[in-house]
Amino acid sequence: MSTPEPARSFGSVADAYDRGRPSYPREAAAWLTHEQPLRVLELGAGTGKLTEQLVALGHDVHATDPDPAMLAVLSRRLPDVRVSQAPAEEIPSGDASYDVVVAGQAFHWFDLDRALPEIARVLRPRGRLSLVWNQRDERIPWVKRLGALIGNHDRVGDPAELLAASGLFGEVEESAHRFWQVVDRHSVQDLVRSRSNVASLPPEQQEAKLAEVVAFYDEYGRGMDGMQLPYTARCFRAEVHERVTPAAPVSDADGGAAPEGDAAADGAGAVSDGSSTDLLLIDFK
Repeated sequence: MSTPEPARSFGSVADAYDRGRPSYPREAAAWLTHEQPLRVLELGAGTGKLTEQLVALGHDVHATDPDPAMLAVLSRRLPDVRVSQAPAEEIPSGDASYDVVVAGQAFHWFDLDRALPEIARVLRPRGRLSLVWNQRDERIPWVKRLGALIGNHDRVGDPAELLAASGLFGEVEESAHRFWQVVDRHSVQDLVRSRSNVASLPPEQQEAKLAEVVAFYDEYGRGMDGMQLPYTARCFRAEVHERVTPAAPVSDADGGAAPEGDAAADGAGAVSDGSSTDLLLIDFK
């Protein structure tokens, strides 16, 4: 039996993901979106960890994820939230539909060549793309040791560089919010099961990894009191570049297009096929 690809491995561990993964700080969710209610599209919503905070802020949220098992957990948690099974590369919404597009712990899975134009398409003028990752603070020795056991953080490129390279978004702002997650002997095992690098392993290797982590937890000696696992929610946001539609040609008194400049006077102007195409202003800095 073949093992699942890491990007598609979460559905098999959706319940463990929901029990074991940390939520997001309320202040981080507010920074990503706004204190006032907005229309928000969430990509890679998973089981609704971030969705729950967005809804609590009063936003009108449309949550999407390619995995139906993850969305099923989200819908049990938040039955009133609109959900769609869809990837970031194929957003099931019309142009200029949302004030903010947000992704929590998911952007690194996207095919950016396809996803970023889709995100820009569905954002309203001056709309924002907002990204967040929860990352363990491994400056603390025991946290670093735990990280070595369960796998390092998801490999995330510099979002500022990635968005700038696309030419679709403006300057990237950053913010960081520290918080703590209490994990006990049971939830630390769910945390491990929910890791893509573990979920994609054969069953016997998964069990071996769980045994390692349980032994580490028992050695740490906190028992039922649990561990305080430190995290930083790293947040990024950037406005979409404005899209403009070219103005229609000005007609002269005879009904023809008025000439502009020497090229038009010489009859060497550009030829139009009559179609109306949006142009994207791109900053080539």
